Amino acid sequence: MNNEFTITKASGEKSPFSEEKVRASLRRSGADNEQIEFILQEIRNQLYDGMTTRNIYKIAFALLKSGSRHQAARYHLKYAIMELGPSGFPFEKYVAELLKKEGYRTKTGQILQGKCVTHEIDILAEKDSEQLLIECKYHNQPGISCNVKIPLYIHARFNDIEAHLLKKGVHPAKQRKGLIVTNTRFTEDAIQYAGCSGLRLMGWAHPFGKGLKDKIDHYGLYPITCLTSLTVAEKQKLLGMEIVLCSELLNKTELLKSIGIKTIRAATVLNEVNNLCGHPPYHPIHQTH
Repeated sequence: MNNEFTITKASGEKSPFSEEKVRASLRRSGADNEQIEFILQEIRNQLYDGMTTRNIYKIAFALLKSGSRHQAARYHLKYAIMELGPSGFPFEKYVAELLKKEGYRTKTGQILQGKCVTHEIDILAEKDSEQLLIECKYHNQPGISCNVKIPLYIHARFNDIEAHLLKKGVHPAKQRKGLIVTNTRFTEDAIQYAGCSGLRLMGWAHPFGKGLKDKIDHYGLYPITCLTSLTVAEKQKLLGMEIVLCSELLNKTELLKSIGIKTIRAATVLNEVNNLCGHPPYHPIHQTH
């Protein structure tokens, strides 16, 4: 039986193959039951002991893409986030946009004085009586985890900033909290330390049901690197223009033309964007002269 096969994760860890996990990820992409069973059968046909999760992903992605670009784009989400790099800046902007959807006012790259040294805070977010000091830990390779050293370091920085404010006699008008956001996962000791010290964590799937992937799907805030109709070079050009979100491309034919995409292909890209963002299909307006 297929569940007797082991698969190899990006971290090198071995685990039993789970059809239910594949079903769940395909369901998240928007695939229907017929598509899911067809893709699962293809995976079963090619499955072997020790097969990597990356190879299983490639089979499913290729089959989704052949039928529905926007479903393939959703399925590609985890890898698409990793393609925002190599610098962490697009990820910081992306997280800031996600927080705006939750009603926060955000500033990126803020310098705050500590009692001992100054600190650069990736994102400063405020809403009502709450202020979040956010550190983004971005990884552009799968299989990398944030261990306990990360919350230890961030907690020390947070305490240094708090000590400076107390020394100045600044009583917090807002409830300040530290938050660490990563596009991968936290180790168990990192989660344990953060819980004990009062730090908040947001990982790819942590906290359960409220992780990064859940929030992205909930708000439909997909990065341009999801798009299957753009080349890697075209995505990099857009990122260089600080265009990070698919929603920033909605009906922006001229923006696509500025990076060398012709009208017919632009329509394909915008249809994928509209489907992904839940908008009606894009129909180009043909001008007559």
